[in-house]
Amino acid sequence: MKLFNAVAHFAKDEDGAVTVDWVVLTAALVGLGIAVLSTVATGVDNVNDDLTASFTSGQTFSSQGDTVTSTTIGD
Repeated sequence: MKLFNAVAHFAKDEDGAVTVDWVVLTAALVGLGIAVLSTVATGVDNVNDDLTASFTSGQTFSSQGDTVTSTTIGD
């Protein structure tokens, strides 16, 4: 009977529930941050590539979606 009472008491105990909630919320925030970072990183790479090409070639580049257009400076 003592074992049954100990198991019943353990099942009713909620001391760790708040900790589990915080761990789940923190994991969700970290996952959201990684998703945002990966989305923003692609756009930053595109801008970086456009600026590098513009500085090295004397041309301006514009990337809108999947297409890239260029204009030569000084013509």
